[in-house]
Amino acid sequence: MAELQQKSDISAGMTRNAPSQRWVRIIPVALIMYTIAFIDRTNISLALPRISRDLHLDPQQAGTVAGIFFWGYLALQIPGGHLAKHWSAKKFISILLVAWGIFALGCGLARTYHELLLLRLFLGVAESGVHPATLILLSHWFPRSERARANAFWLLCLPVAVIVSSPFSGWMLDHWYWRVMLVAEGSLPFLWLAIWLKFVQDHPAEAAWMPESERVPLVETLRREHSELEGQEKVPYLYALLRPRVFLLAAVYFCFISGQMGLLFWLPSAMQNFRKLSGFSMGILYTLPFIVGAASLLIISRHSDSMHERRFHAAGAMLLGGSCILLAVATIARSHLLAFAFIALSGVGAYGPMGSFWAIPTETLPSRIVGSVMGFVNAIGNLGAYFAPLIVGYLNKKTGHFLSGFAYLGAITVVGAGLATLLRTTPASPATGREETGT
Repeated sequence: MAELQQKSDISAGMTRNAPSQRWVRIIPVALIMYTIAFIDRTNISLALPRISRDLHLDPQQAGTVAGIFFWGYLALQIPGGHLAKHWSAKKFISILLVAWGIFALGCGLARTYHELLLLRLFLGVAESGVHPATLILLSHWFPRSERARANAFWLLCLPVAVIVSSPFSGWMLDHWYWRVMLVAEGSLPFLWLAIWLKFVQDHPAEAAWMPESERVPLVETLRREHSELEGQEKVPYLYALLRPRVFLLAAVYFCFISGQMGLLFWLPSAMQNFRKLSGFSMGILYTLPFIVGAASLLIISRHSDSMHERRFHAAGAMLLGGSCILLAVATIARSHLLAFAFIALSGVGAYGPMGSFWAIPTETLPSRIVGSVMGFVNAIGNLGAYFAPLIVGYLNKKTGHFLSGFAYLGAITVVGAGLATLLRTTPASPATGREETGT
């Protein structure tokens, strides 16, 4: 009892000091860094109708341009997670900032379909290690009791990137040209590199700015949690990496990313088919699902931490989001306004699950493999971001409308919700080495 009380006191003291320290310093710098990455990855979606006209792309080629990024995105996922865990997340991400800036600029200079395709592929390679490396970085700074919220605050960058950049990108498209937009936004990584190097450290023990009264209990709590996971089982590295629960995590994330990125890339084109909008007006309307997504990400992750539950928070958000896309398809013939209201609500499924979902690997897997596992899950899952735009583009070309494509996005998100209910969210038993059921 005394030991448990001591752990509780450490956690309580750490939580009281946290808002003025880690939450204010680490999260915002990481959030803006990945916001820039997401802008450079997805800004092509608003420009895609104009790029298609200039480079003479059919819908299937446009879908390939949008999705080819995610084949490159496979390259450094597992190595990136491993390097972040066993070398330095800070240094690794610094190198990637420079690399993706170069290729993002290059996309704005592409003159042919094949040049753009190649540059988008290289952009994917350059960004591929950032996601698992940042999740590892956050796991070094935030214990289990805070991890869903920490992940959520960082992952706010995804909807925020769209909310912030879409009106600005639309304004640039109206007043200049899609090339100007891509080059301007591709320059941002170089500006943020200096701030990243100055403000981020890999571990709390390296943080001279943190008071000792905060640093000591934090380091002790994180070391204890690390030891608990390391002691749960002793199995070969490859076996641990390729266990069924890892493939289930990847399958859930594949379904989730398919719905999220398919909607992100094709919603502007679908909106143009129904009403002639200026780039600025479309940029404003385009942000609504992402505003809903940002709010749901914070609310669901906070509730997940307070309830100490992960899988049903992730599954419920996906079920709601996928159902809203299907309802939008069912109601579009009666009312464009009602259909868009459902699309806006589908933002709950597009972003709400992420804080809870990404807390599961760091809370249930040994630290020696967790970086590689998260890289693997992110790599396989993000193939959905290649196939979903491609499938929607193919169905649009075949049918002449987006209804079948968006029905696919809703259905696969609902499938992901069902798979998420099967996730196990407790570590293996130290005594048996076997995984326990339940949350």
